[in-house]
Amino acid sequence: MTQTKKRVLFVSSEMSPFLETSPLATVARMLPQALQEQENEIRILVPRFGVINERRNRLHEVVRLSGINISIDDNDNPLIIKVASIPQTKMQVYFLDNEDYFHRKYLFHDESGKLFDDNDERTIFFCKGVMETVKKLGWAPDIIHCQGWMTSLIPMYLKTIYKDEPVFKNTKIVFSVYCDEDKINLGDDFARKASLNSLDDDCMKCFGDASVDAMNIGAVKHSDAIVTNSEEAHRVVEAHLLDKIVMRHSDEDAATQYGTLYERLLS
Repeated sequence: MTQTKKRVLFVSSEMSPFLETSPLATVARMLPQALQEQENEIRILVPRFGVINERRNRLHEVVRLSGINISIDDNDNPLIIKVASIPQTKMQVYFLDNEDYFHRKYLFHDESGKLFDDNDERTIFFCKGVMETVKKLGWAPDIIHCQGWMTSLIPMYLKTIYKDEPVFKNTKIVFSVYCDEDKINLGDDFARKASLNSLDDDCMKCFGDASVDAMNIGAVKHSDAIVTNSEEAHRVVEAHLLDKIVMRHSDEDAATQYGTLYERLLS
């Protein structure tokens, strides 16, 4: 199969070397580089959690991309875009930041282990912020590859609220399923907030009880292709894979596997 140059946007909740709490971080680091080395055009977006050291990682604000307001529950939340380079590579990573949502010493729990009350809004802010950032970049991706539950609203937003945006006209979406050991739940009001006053209850039903498993299922239902990263991850979404292109992740020759997946998706 002839490989054609593709524009691939990677969206992940964490990425080595900036933040490493799970296997997702390693895949999020290695896969974009492997695809870039195949002459594809790559962009990477992640949240700028407060545990990421700005000085050590040399993050700096991209003023031309900052200044968007993300509205959630009629509250405007300023989106700040920062960028850093990955050492020994030619890749840059864009970080989506907001002082209220991300300037904390912990990811999703406080020091006592209690879930943050606004994890739902933080997730919504990040996912909508990704879509708005791509619009502002004016860079039309062939593929958006979302990795992990915190990116799970992006497939639905692409297929609904943003479906008529020219920059996303030909975009296909891939979602990688990981199992989260912390059993995070985004709460009873998640679906209402995530609807952004634009989507009806039927559209939001696929996110169920806003658990990590339900978030993964909701993303799978709106994606064009699915990658499962463990037997447990595959089990969680197995019943929803019948009409999808499905791949099981393997570290062996990953670039070829994913390149073939993307080629099949765009053919």
